[in-house]
Amino acid sequence: MGGYPHEMIENPPPCPKCSCEYTYEMNALVVCPECGHEWVPANGSTEAEAGAGERVVKDSVGNVLQDGDTVVVVKALKVKGSPSGIKAGTKVRNIRLVDGVDEHDIDCKVDGFGAMQLKSSVVKKA
Repeated sequence: MGGYPHEMIENPPPCPKCSCEYTYEMNALVVCPECGHEWVPANGSTEAEAGAGERVVKDSVGNVLQDGDTVVVVKALKVKGSPSGIKAGTKVRNIRLVDGVDEHDIDCKVDGFGAMQLKSSVVKKA
């Protein structure tokens, strides 16, 4: 798979943690060789905004979640219009992190329920 040449950042931004200028791209991330910090570059923003706007989403036990992760629901969830709801232990693949309403920060498709948003506090990284 990998990125296409036109998607490459010509001059990756310096590290927001240690200001190292020798950062490089690895897949969708920019990586700092000095402190090991990895982040997703903000498209079309200044370097100061890229470091300040970084949002970290963690699951119920503190693991950092990223787009594309697979998570497991840790407690039974009621779903409007469904008699059964989502059972604890349900696997949800290929999540997408979003700024949702009322702390719902995961956009996903749940088998048998379809597209919905979940709170990161009710899932655990698989």
